[in-house]
Amino acid sequence: MSYEKKRDYLLNKYPAISDLAVKAKSRMPNVSWSYLETGTGEEHQLNRNIEAFKDITITPRFCKGQLSPDIKTTFCGRGYNAPFGIAPVGLTGLMWPQAELHLAETAQRYNIPVTLSTVATETPETVGPIAKDLGWFQLYTPKEPELCKTILDRAWQSGYKTLVITVDIPAPSRRERSKRAGLTMPPKITPNLIWQGITHPKWTIKTLRRGLPQLRTVSEYANFRSMMSVGAFVEGQMGGNLSWDYCKRIRDQWKGDVFIKGILHPLDAEECINIGADGIAVSNHGGRQFDGSASALELLPSIVSEVNGRCPIIFDSGIRTGLDVLKALHLGADFVLLGRAFIYGVAALGTYGADHVCEIIAGDLKNNMIQLGISSLEEIRTL
Repeated sequence: MSYEKKRDYLLNKYPAISDLAVKAKSRMPNVSWSYLETGTGEEHQLNRNIEAFKDITITPRFCKGQLSPDIKTTFCGRGYNAPFGIAPVGLTGLMWPQAELHLAETAQRYNIPVTLSTVATETPETVGPIAKDLGWFQLYTPKEPELCKTILDRAWQSGYKTLVITVDIPAPSRRERSKRAGLTMPPKITPNLIWQGITHPKWTIKTLRRGLPQLRTVSEYANFRSMMSVGAFVEGQMGGNLSWDYCKRIRDQWKGDVFIKGILHPLDAEECINIGADGIAVSNHGGRQFDGSASALELLPSIVSEVNGRCPIIFDSGIRTGLDVLKALHLGADFVLLGRAFIYGVAALGTYGADHVCEIIAGDLKNNMIQLGISSLEEIRTL
């Protein structure tokens, strides 16, 4: 089957991200699906993130003649084929083995950025050479400065030149659904996990080939420090309440661009600018940290107003469609990241699943631009 025929077949069989989610759920063990989908508390924030997009409406204009939307963009001096990229996702290989490698390959094929998490299941040394200049590295900040420097050096030497500092993890959230599903780190062989493996053979075969999911970037440091488990090490050493002074030290140390991810308050956006951040990512961690805040989309306009063009703004949290991307750009974001959507694609379709996500999101974005009567990303902000 030719590329065009396969693309058309998939677009008819799985025309929306929600279709990929259904397929992904059928191929993943419950513990994996629960980890991917979970929020925290009663999970109201998850719903708010998605529902907020429904409240944003835009009025179309017609009789604009033939339109051919151009969605290419330049962000922080680098050209991309679309105004969206792949967000960092922790423990990625639990959802689908070697997912990080597939995501990096998609980034190369589609010329979009791909972000590797400190707590992914593949290392920067493995993924970086595939992502090349499209790789961004997300840092969960170690409390020990020397360990932080070591991880940053590894990322830089692996080809990562853009750093994303995650600041919205003052403490691990409860994520009750994951606990009910039996998730531990590292994963333990239990009768429940064995049964889930038997009933999800494709996931199991690929997992056996790669090995049980591990936080491979940080696991060697956990082993070095007196046999404590990787999970306990990450909880005790990574993230926690940061200070702006700490963020500034990292900004001064890193030679490339630095984005601060997890900003929800205008005054925190101002602090990002004060320490010299190259960009801000408005995000509530996909609704996984605090269940009592407004949606990230509701908070975006106040941050855009505070920043007032002084640095670029990325939006992350709740994006599921190309129309969602358009609405985030309409409210002032310069770029958008998607996390769960790309994992759905890889888990549902394997190696080229993330390609299909790009096709869905880009196609939907272009179609809605035509519906609105515009052909450029710049026009979205003037609607």
